Amino acid sequence: MITIQNLKKQFGETVACNIDEFTINDGDILGLVGNNGAGKTTLFRMLLDLLQADEGSVVIDGINPTESEAWKQFVGAYIDEGFLIDFLTPEEYFAFLGKISGMTQAEVDERLKDFEQLAAGEVFGQKKLIRNLSAGNKQKVGIISALFRRPKIVILDEPFNFLDPSSQLILKHVLTDYAQDTGATLIISSHNLQHTVDISNRIALLEHGVVIRDLPNSQGSANAELEEYFGG
Repeated sequence: MITIQNLKKQFGETVACNIDEFTINDGDILGLVGNNGAGKTTLFRMLLDLLQADEGSVVIDGINPTESEAWKQFVGAYIDEGFLIDFLTPEEYFAFLGKISGMTQAEVDERLKDFEQLAAGEVFGQKKLIRNLSAGNKQKVGIISALFRRPKIVILDEPFNFLDPSSQLILKHVLTDYAQDTGATLIISSHNLQHTVDISNRIALLEHGVVIRDLPNSQGSANAELEEYFGG
């Protein structure tokens, strides 16, 4: 469970986050939506202790990320290319992640088999450094890295960006299957409303850093309200 209390962040006159109280329950697939500047990435960066809040707190399974790093053992995240070690090949990068996670190379290789369809023959075996991959393939490396250790909480910022339509559809299945298989909590921001509605059981709509709507999304029930908001 993730609890947010009185969380505030401001850049000059711009309020990037102002959330009085919000709880993300275990097993939620939460879609975080909003127009540019709504505060989605700012919220993610505070959840991951990459950005210091002006006020308030985040607690992840009883742990305040500003006070302990124990949460890193069960949280996987990808926000942007800064999360990658781009002077390695994908194979070297995952070997490194495996090593620091106590995995053997055989275990790393076995784990990566789960992502062969998403990789689509374009990520592994290319003899390319990550920095020389296309934007879409860098995105795939980042997504795979977030899921690699099978964390119970996954945070992805705009994971459908840069992916071609086939890869977007595959990713939807990867994420929903992962949640079903592990019971993990997924928090995903996206400008793609249809993909977000398709995979989420709950939608949080942000506007100027405030959660203005917290919508249940059983069988796409949030779709009409979202279309009304963004279409209006």
